[in-house]
Amino acid sequence: MAILWERQLDGVKYQVRTAGRTRRLYTNGVFHSQFSPVSPLTGHVWDLLMVPAFFQAAGLMRRVLVLGVGGGAVIGLLQRFVVPRSVVGIELNPVHLFVASRFFAVAGPSVRLFQADARSWVTEYKGPPFDMIVDDLFGERDGEPVRAVRMDAAWFAQLLRNLGAEGTIVANFRSVRELKSCAYFSNSRVTRRFSAAFQLTSPVDENAVGVFLRRESSARKLRANLRATPGLDPTLKTCRLRYRIRDVTLGPRGGRR
Repeated sequence: MAILWERQLDGVKYQVRTAGRTRRLYTNGVFHSQFSPVSPLTGHVWDLLMVPAFFQAAGLMRRVLVLGVGGGAVIGLLQRFVVPRSVVGIELNPVHLFVASRFFAVAGPSVRLFQADARSWVTEYKGPPFDMIVDDLFGERDGEPVRAVRMDAAWFAQLLRNLGAEGTIVANFRSVRELKSCAYFSNSRVTRRFSAAFQLTSPVDENAVGVFLRRESSARKLRANLRATPGLDPTLKTCRLRYRIRDVTLGPRGGRR
């Protein structure tokens, strides 16, 4: 890969690397985001963070909040395939915001980006609720990505405070094991706030994406909505979207439904 741009700031090395028309953001060697104007699907976990929008019918995801913009891969996918009326992105790192707008084409009248600590922003926010909240809050430790905020009961409560009555929370985890350690699976008060939950994984990543829905849905509905969307039908060889889905919904007593 060729280096298109790089910067060293406060002991952190940022690079935007290119391979053909694909661009990738690296921070201290950690792969953060990928963008291609000709092939928006990455084949990686960012696709999975966009996919849960299709648990509902087209047009119902009007307002989306993305916590942890990185290079903006998720926002780009939302703009391309979901087309919400409003996407709000929160990112602590100003270099990531620069890269997102300069190299990853994250722009447009429907997108607003804010440099802020996601925990503080979510706590202080007093605007209208969101239809989907994407939590992709990751830092770096010893060259490896680590979640920046624990998905405990307190964090679920903060996210739910800003989520619509039929909204969806989407969270990225390093592994299935880390997903299963979040409060949805251990705290009945959190479990009861959701009508359904799913686990999404990719054949090429170890990450697991948790999807927590306040309204009933199903894997069958998700697949039907994806097949009906140009560019997202996984049954076509030309589509790069590859995912595995598992229903992990718990019943009111905390056991599998």
